[in-house]
Amino acid sequence: MTSDASTQDTPLKKLVGEKTAKALAGHLDLHTAGDLIYHFPRRYDERGEHTDIRGLDVGEQVTVLAQVQRTAVRPMRQRRGNLLEVTVGDDSGGTLALTFFGNQAWRERELRPGRWGMFAGKVTEFRGKRQLNGPEYVLLGDQTDGEAAASEQVEEFAGALIPVYPAAAAVPTWVIARCVRVVLDTVTPPEDPLPATVRASRNLIGLGTALREIHRPSSREDLYRARRRLKWDEAFAVQLTLVRRKRQAAAAPAQPRPGRTGGLLAAFDARLPYELTSGQCDVGAEIAADLAAGHPMHRLLQGEVGSGKTVVALRAMLQVVDAGGQAALLAPTEVLAAQHHRGMLDLLGPLAQAGELGAAEHATRVELVTGSLGAAARRRALAEVANGSAGIVLGTHALLYEGVDFADLGLVVVDEQHRFGVEQRDALRAKAEQPPHVLVMTATPIPRTVAMTVYGDLETSTLSQLPRGRSPIASHVVPAAEKPAFLDRAWRRLREEVTAGHQAYVVCPRIGESSGADEETPAEDDTGRRPPLAVTEVAPLLAEGPLHGLRIGVLHGRLPADEKDAVMRSFAAGGLDVLVATTVVEVGVDVPNATMMVVLDADRFGVSQLHQLRGRVGRGSAPGLCLLVTEAAEGSSARERLDAVASTTDGFKLAELDLEQRREGDVLGAAQSGRRSHLRLLSLLRDADLIRDARAEAIALVDDDPELARHPALAASVAALVDADRAEYLEKG
Repeated sequence: MTSDASTQDTPLKKLVGEKTAKALAGHLDLHTAGDLIYHFPRRYDERGEHTDIRGLDVGEQVTVLAQVQRTAVRPMRQRRGNLLEVTVGDDSGGTLALTFFGNQAWRERELRPGRWGMFAGKVTEFRGKRQLNGPEYVLLGDQTDGEAAASEQVEEFAGALIPVYPAAAAVPTWVIARCVRVVLDTVTPPEDPLPATVRASRNLIGLGTALREIHRPSSREDLYRARRRLKWDEAFAVQLTLVRRKRQAAAAPAQPRPGRTGGLLAAFDARLPYELTSGQCDVGAEIAADLAAGHPMHRLLQGEVGSGKTVVALRAMLQVVDAGGQAALLAPTEVLAAQHHRGMLDLLGPLAQAGELGAAEHATRVELVTGSLGAAARRRALAEVANGSAGIVLGTHALLYEGVDFADLGLVVVDEQHRFGVEQRDALRAKAEQPPHVLVMTATPIPRTVAMTVYGDLETSTLSQLPRGRSPIASHVVPAAEKPAFLDRAWRRLREEVTAGHQAYVVCPRIGESSGADEETPAEDDTGRRPPLAVTEVAPLLAEGPLHGLRIGVLHGRLPADEKDAVMRSFAAGGLDVLVATTVVEVGVDVPNATMMVVLDADRFGVSQLHQLRGRVGRGSAPGLCLLVTEAAEGSSARERLDAVASTTDGFKLAELDLEQRREGDVLGAAQSGRRSHLRLLSLLRDADLIRDARAEAIALVDDDPELARHPALAASVAALVDADRAEYLEKG
């Protein structure tokens, strides 16, 4: 096929052959020339360079660049034939064993000491030694005509820098490199969509050059320039999307909801049993000003677990009710929705009893709408929502269904933003005649660059102070495999807390009884480890063993809603000593008498998740204790992560750590949407300056050309990089 007929949309089967194209599609989801060109190398190796063989994890699918050090042939014990063991290494001192079964004298001749090659396979361990069984490989340079590693493949690695691609067992990195060379030599380079003024002012190379150099770099300097240009494209596309969305939201009309003196909010402030922190007052003033404006508020409220976000949100809701509107709070689970309902009724008292005997003068009603409401209760609740007598409406996604109609929806509060998709929030917003004000809350602290990149269309407020009366939380790692006596001591410590009149949580990563899509975390992994501990298995073992005689309850996502609520109510009322639960208790559960948490298989949870879970204790006057139980070995990355969580309760420090340890793709990639994304190179930690510069250029460009009408190629590029799924993820956060 001639180059002028091939574009980035050309199917790969026309360029690399049907068999290879089928493998690329089936194993790596690569279908077109453009897909492959944007499948960037994961890293670049140099012959003789330190590649850290010693850092390989068992169970990991790897590609290593290494030199053959020695070979040995020995007879197999269990069957006829010989086993070839090849030891490869690099200048780090690390070595790796390659094992080949059967009589393969030709392979012994080929893999002679001194030869460099790329070896791909799954890391296993045998008698304490890391090895690859029957790995795929290609040898580099110095080949003779008779050798098995096809000489055409050597051309992919002729340069000083050898690209190593995200690969699959059926499609090793050298096959990808060969296909990339074919595509680069065949496909017409794309038109550069970036305005020439931006390229010049930011000293960026052309797109065609960047795409060639990232795959076949001539030097580290050329590679740096290529990566910088392609990172810029990603950052710029995201920022243009967010800046345009923010501009469109600001231009939309909204019903102003100004505060008023002597109303419901003033009465609530007067009956609050504690003083608001200065942070709550400052953020409250920002939100009050937004609500009084004639365009929709679109604000993110972030704050540590227990920093008082709910009270800030409730005060905003009361301001809207004072202005004649209604406010809805969307919670991710029925447990959390019910918890909010109970908490708000307690805080409001007679102010939530409109129409009842003893109601306050400026009272409203607070309604809970969930999928588990009985028919009669549902009819009554929906009638109060529809006629406007329910000023505050709390619920789960059940609020989105047809038949839930508001008289005048003025404010939508979304709790735990990352649990909701954009369609769900749009469905709730569509229940208002004009766009309502939106307040998004999260207890997951967000690093500055993430806020800029993921929440860049929102105004951001942060609560960093904890209210007076909150107690400190001590956290410790319990190494169960190395020191089983420590785990025994943990259960004795829990009994001591209960004896002192307190309560405790035991958290497991899995529900149990079955595995699959309805599990709250995956049941199995492919590293050969045992399945994670499960609530339904651990609870009876504790009841019969170390916690015998204590009142133990079980809570997880597969329980019927009324049973979940009953368990939570019983625990909150002190009817249970210990709650064995999944991460369903991660957000919003507020039991001040709960002082201790034991997290089993803590290494199976993320940093932010552990920080959220830990925030369930220490919510009263007694200090909190969180024990992170793990079998992860000392010095492993999982253990280091847990040690870091135990060492600080600063959520912002932990958020940075979480970002360092997660792949960038987990922040802006396929993990959230289930789809492949072109947002691949941008590091939210390392590229903060570039992201800031891209935002400044995006603001200037959108101010000058809001619809990008004068930049059609750029508009198309942004649409491709930040497609509908990606834009949805950016809103979901």
